Amino acid sequence: MKISLCLIVKNEEEVLGRCLESARDFADEIIIVDTGSTDKTKEIAKLFTDNVYDFEWINDFSAARNFAFSKATMDYQMWLDADDVVPEKSVREINELKKALNDDVEIVTMKYVLSFDKSGNPSYYSTRERLFKKSKNYQWIDPVHECIPLIGNLLHTEIEIWHRKQEGEKLSSRNIDIYKALEKTGKDFSPRQLYYFARELRDHNENEKAILYYERFLESNLGWIEDIIASCQQLSIEYKKIGADDKILPVLLKTFEYDIPRPEICCQLGYYYKDTRDYSKAFRWFDLATRLPQTDSIGFVFSDYSTYIPNIEACVCLSFLGDYKKANIYNEKAALSRPDCAAVNQNRVYLKSMSEK
Repeated sequence: MKISLCLIVKNEEEVLGRCLESARDFADEIIIVDTGSTDKTKEIAKLFTDNVYDFEWINDFSAARNFAFSKATMDYQMWLDADDVVPEKSVREINELKKALNDDVEIVTMKYVLSFDKSGNPSYYSTRERLFKKSKNYQWIDPVHECIPLIGNLLHTEIEIWHRKQEGEKLSSRNIDIYKALEKTGKDFSPRQLYYFARELRDHNENEKAILYYERFLESNLGWIEDIIASCQQLSIEYKKIGADDKILPVLLKTFEYDIPRPEICCQLGYYYKDTRDYSKAFRWFDLATRLPQTDSIGFVFSDYSTYIPNIEACVCLSFLGDYKKANIYNEKAALSRPDCAAVNQNRVYLKSMSEK
């Protein structure tokens, strides 16, 4: 099995070389589609491949990715973004996959690591469709936050692709501008587009409008379960910002209609009761979050909701309840995730002083 690695790029001179250098040892073919660079992006691309193409940007990521896929000639097509990195371990795993992959596999998913903790461990990640059998002629959909529907014979792997943005990089308005332009045309958004438009609005601090689109997404009753649960969690946060506390509990409890309690939802329930100073109930929800298995989903996963966050918050709640000995136990559990955390060390000093009284 051979792989065509396909990228769409624009003004990526700072990161493109890093990306391609990390991927060159498994890619049998590299396809670069440039959508209008004015820097040295194309020159850097040509150091790694002769397959560099121009594509007129039409505010449609799917159109550009489909064009890139159309230029691929190998057995499977794989996508990366210019600011992605393939770690050495993943390069070895992909090369092993190339030798062992059954011919009936049509889509391979990989873990997309979006951020890391201070120890360098993945802390926020999702599962993304990454590798596609060319003969199936898969097509990208949606002009922004594009995807290929997971239809076919899938293989889920733990192979990691790291998304490594540059430090200090400003949040781009590109995605939200595309959504707003579509909104002005009166476009009827799909449930998935409602969800990702809401996320963009949230990221750009348009909170009340984000709430509106999250609510429209939930009202459609047509969304993916992982997106529904994530929307409920985020709505609870947005409702708190605008003082709509009466809506927090119902939207969090709605997630139980779709799945067993998730650590991230239990933490939000803990925050809800902590804010009302019902520390006993708050502790029970944070404690439950520590006991649940880490979310095993192909949606977005923030591992701190299973480890550091509920343990440190359980410690705080127990401190308010005057159980300093038990609070210390949870603080030390939090320290396992973040041994050098200032809050953990401050808690140690405080709990020691209170226990000695």
